[in-house]
Amino acid sequence: MNTDPIADYLTRVRNAIKANHRVVEIPASNLKKEITKVLFDKGYIANYKFEENGPQGNIKIALKYHPISKIPAIRTLTRVSKPGLRKYAGVDSMPRVLNGLGIAILSTSKGVMTDKEARLQNVGGEVLCYVY
Repeated sequence: MNTDPIADYLTRVRNAIKANHRVVEIPASNLKKEITKVLFDKGYIANYKFEENGPQGNIKIALKYHPISKIPAIRTLTRVSKPGLRKYAGVDSMPRVLNGLGIAILSTSKGVMTDKEARLQNVGGEVLCYVY
C-alpha cells in the first residue's frame, strides 16, 4: 500500500522523462485521471489512455518531447501538499508558478483544475503540485 499515491504518480512521470521513455504506465485512481486530463489539456503530455483491467486499472501516458531538440515538455513536477502537511490556497493567496508560465494543479470543490481556472471560478482548494 502506498501512503501518497499522487507523489508516486508524479515520481513515475518524472523518472520516465529522465529516462527518455515515450510511454509511462501508472495505476489508476479518479484523482490521478483528473490530473492527467489537466496535463493533457494544458499541453504537457502528448496523449493518455485509461485501461480498465482488473479492479484498479491503469493510466498510459504518452510523454511529449520537442521533435528536434528532444527536450521534454515537462521540465519540473513538484508535489506541494503532502499527507503530513496539507497546503490550501484561497482565491486571494493563489500561487503563481514561474510568474504565470507554469501551472499549479488544485483540487477544489468544483473538481481538479489549474490555478488560472480556479481564479476565474472564484474557488480555492488544496494545491496538489506545480508543473512547468
